Amino acid sequence: MAIIGLDHVQVAIPHGGEDRARAFYAGLLGMQEVAKPAQLSPSGCWFTGGSCNLHLGVEQDFAPARKAHPALLVDDLTSLRERLETAGFPTRDDTSIDGYARFFTQDPFGNRIELMQKL
Repeated sequence: MAIIGLDHVQVAIPHGGEDRARAFYAGLLGMQEVAKPAQLSPSGCWFTGGSCNLHLGVEQDFAPARKAHPALLVDDLTSLRERLETAGFPTRDDTSIDGYARFFTQDPFGNRIELMQKL
């Protein structure tokens, strides 16, 4: 037995946050929304981009993830940073990692999001 991959990452959002999530993850980050299976709760929403699957689930007593985070690989970090900052989402640099350019931002709910580009 061996782990063969990562299927998805789940990030919590507050009740009623789906439209803001769509505006951020699809509208700004360019991910595609995919339908959730009918047998799952109608709340929340799922997105995909490249090999990344991101599930946003409604959490009753929501608190944003300030340390835990998904790190999303992108192909044009500079343009994405400009798009986020223009839309009012501040970005911040962190310690450099060999082979990557990267920065952090927060989604509309305060969840920490890392965006990275391989150099």
